[in-house]
Amino acid sequence: MSDSGHTLLIGVDGGGTGCRAVIGRLSTGVLGKAEGGPANATSDAALTITSVLNTVQAAAKTAQLSPDVLSGAVAHLGLAGVMTEEDAAGISNALPFADATVTDDRPTAIVGALGDQNGFLLAIGTGTIVASSRGGEFAYVGGWGFQVSDQSSGAWLGHSALRRTMLCHDGLGAHSDLTRSLLTHFNNDPNKIVAFAANATPGDYGTLAPNVVDAARAGDLWGRAIMSEGADYIMQALTTLGFRSGDALCLTGGVGPHYAPYLPSEALQGRLSSRGDSLDGAFQLAAKHAANLQRAGR
Repeated sequence: MSDSGHTLLIGVDGGGTGCRAVIGRLSTGVLGKAEGGPANATSDAALTITSVLNTVQAAAKTAQLSPDVLSGAVAHLGLAGVMTEEDAAGISNALPFADATVTDDRPTAIVGALGDQNGFLLAIGTGTIVASSRGGEFAYVGGWGFQVSDQSSGAWLGHSALRRTMLCHDGLGAHSDLTRSLLTHFNNDPNKIVAFAANATPGDYGTLAPNVVDAARAGDLWGRAIMSEGADYIMQALTTLGFRSGDALCLTGGVGPHYAPYLPSEALQGRLSSRGDSLDGAFQLAAKHAANLQRAGR
């Protein structure tokens, strides 16, 4: 392989709502970016491959690069829904790049946020990633998907709020502004909540997360209770990963930073800003792999 500084690098961040791609070289940085269709390996592997290819080709076009050069690229793809080595291999083998590493979206999130620094990550959006990085070794708690995991996530917040709304409707708790507003959102008809829940995706539940965050900020009883429960899970997960007061901690995602007021003050002593996002992490991992390939004489 030629000098890794001039090797074409591709980074991809993919999930159920869409994927993003960057293309460039270590010597020049990112040359082009693009956004494309859904890329969740569990939901639809074939669509994921199509979305990735289309998005990378679009990024190459913005960089004024010929699609032919993609066959010589080193790529790292961080995709939601990659659960096994077989999942990763199936996608990697379907791509035309010289060398493509496929992982789930956790490593790219960690590297994007922390770079090479040791620390802990709370990447909480529709889903939840709680992770640690020590000497380039990653460890995780959770991340098994909304059906059996993803506590504290945006989807979990929305789902928890609807459960509380139904309990209040049944007289098993006093309504708050949050539960009344959610019931109003469904035309004061609990059957419409049931119908919504029958087909709701994590993303659908996630659309209700801002209601919970805003209600909690305003002092709403149930809003604060739900956020506090989510914070309790976060602290349990961090403790399991070996977190101690003063350790570097990065809160990212659409929901993650909103948990700061509900975490113990000592947990935030080492809080730092994210260096970048998952797409940055994918590009960095592609660059590291290209350098390793060069050292190995490949």
